[in-house]
Amino acid sequence: MRRRTAEHMIRSKATSPHAYIAYEADFESVERVRRVWRERFKSEEGFSLTYLPFVARATVEALREFPNLNASVVDDSLVVHQQINLGVAVDLSHEGLIVPVVHRAEEITLRGIARRIRDLAERARTRQLTADDIAGGTFSITNDGPFGTYFTVPIINQPQVGILATDGVRRRPVVVELPDGSESIAVHSVGVIGVSWDHRAVDGAYVSSFLRKVAQVLTTRDWASEL
Repeated sequence: MRRRTAEHMIRSKATSPHAYIAYEADFESVERVRRVWRERFKSEEGFSLTYLPFVARATVEALREFPNLNASVVDDSLVVHQQINLGVAVDLSHEGLIVPVVHRAEEITLRGIARRIRDLAERARTRQLTADDIAGGTFSITNDGPFGTYFTVPIINQPQVGILATDGVRRRPVVVELPDGSESIAVHSVGVIGVSWDHRAVDGAYVSSFLRKVAQVLTTRDWASEL
């Protein structure tokens, strides 16, 4: 498995001119929903509501607006995919890495994505994935956040043109605007999201706008309505 991973990563670096952009995202709206729903969600679903499903859902929404990242380079053409098949990297107890796929993620709510990610991760770690579970990915996410990381620069999962990394979310002071237009200091949950992207497919302004959209969705979406 280690050898296959190495071969795939070397091929990706040789194929795609990699570039990376990061963006600081305010997770306070997400954190408030998690606090309110924590016990009820775990009671109903049998597992905890982490940040990852929120990031995945926000990524899907951003890909709708920036579809050239939900694509593959084929010969001299950029093939933009209509469906968003979201790959989510799963660590296999430090013995390897696999990327099962949430197919048609654009059709699934936050709770549905949380269920699918949980199911795929559990079956990955117990070696129960099927060939279909790891096929057809169009964009990927890698999540080092549970380890408290600050800055992850992932390698693109070929033949995709982008992979988003979500790192640790921490409580820290931020400047917030009050209703009267003045500013104040508040403590929010803040994290870094970033994208490694194929410079053949898109340019930096496109990726920066995509990341800004992801952060905007994380901050402004009515998450409780999807739970």
